[in-house]
Amino acid sequence: MSKKADPTNPVLLETIELLNRQEAPIWNDIAENLEKVNRRRPEVNVSDIERVAEEGETVVVPGKVLGSGRLTKEVNVAAFKASSGARQKIEEDGQFMFIRDLVEENPEGSDVKVVK
Repeated sequence: MSKKADPTNPVLLETIELLNRQEAPIWNDIAENLEKVNRRRPEVNVSDIERVAEEGETVVVPGKVLGSGRLTKEVNVAAFKASSGARQKIEEDGQFMFIRDLVEENPEGSDVKVVK
């Protein structure tokens, strides 16, 4: 059983509230991951995204994206956090956005793949 944190980061709290207000189950699952203590949230490398994402796909990481690896296709990535190296690699061909921006753009969560 994973321990839930009492997040104090106001942006994290706002993001979790926004996700919990959505009807699509995908957003509730993402909120559960963000409620975990920081060290239990997923950390995904760019190489992991490269391996599982298809060209033109939108993926969401319920944690942090790290810059290890290469991204050779256009992929849109949403995450709570990303290293500067990861953002740079993603934005060479695709788009990086924060989870709250993706929710506002796509409240139904359609055609979104979760990577953790």
